[in-house]
Amino acid sequence: MILPAVAQRFGAAVLALVITVDAPPSLELAAARIRGIDQQDLEQSLIRAGLELPPEITVMLVPEDAPFARESPRWMVGRAFGARDIAIFPARVTSYPYDSLESVLRHEVVHLALFARAAGRPLPRWFHEGVATSVEAGWGVGDELRLVVAALAGPSIEEVSELFRSPAQPDTMLAYLLAAALVNDVRERHGADVPGRIAARVAAGTAFQQAFAMETGETADAAAARAWKSYRRWTNWVPAVASASAVWTLILVLAFAAFLVRMRQRLLRRRRWAEEDEWPVDE
Repeated sequence: MILPAVAQRFGAAVLALVITVDAPPSLELAAARIRGIDQQDLEQSLIRAGLELPPEITVMLVPEDAPFARESPRWMVGRAFGARDIAIFPARVTSYPYDSLESVLRHEVVHLALFARAAGRPLPRWFHEGVATSVEAGWGVGDELRLVVAALAGPSIEEVSELFRSPAQPDTMLAYLLAAALVNDVRERHGADVPGRIAARVAAGTAFQQAFAMETGETADAAAARAWKSYRRWTNWVPAVASASAVWTLILVLAFAAFLVRMRQRLLRRRRWAEEDEWPVDE
């Protein structure tokens, strides 16, 4: 089913995104939400990152009883293929780093845009996921708290890449957090559109490491060390005013409070979805 082209006017340019959704009848409500994505907001987020909205995408919604779902890791919520194809597992939407079906789509569209900007040339996994999570903006208080603890160890880029290769979901969650924090820090210091500039250099034939250094003036490891340092600076006052046990107690209390906030948000969202499910499909 194809969503009619929706034109968005920015000055003299007219841009459109055509979405083809392949979904079984049981996922028609989810398909309707995919078709109703705020294209203008998504496009503006991509433009800020130096990327372009794809002219067309195909989204396949996969039920849990499908062979592809059974063969995919349980923590995998969505996957992008090339410059236009996306697969989403709606039943897994609440898995980190996503908290809504729309955020999953936004995240995967960023992958498509990065692939196109780099002309299909390879980009590191941490960069792909860091940019996608940064643009999709799937951050929460609990994420920041976990990151503060993780950043104390000062992981290298290779260690972050190892976390992405781990089959354990906690390692993957931590990898997303670290990659997104690094990309956020790089964008703040070198311009929000730096991901697109780096990918464009890669498209022209420059190796990623060199392209990153040319746009930022530092290696990826140096950028990571700088990002972790900012998080460690935030926690420097803690040991000075409390014992080690008190520090961990404080972190656990704050993390639990953040967990309660996140759960309340999800309950409210699920209640809203339940109400929407009662509406006729044609509405």
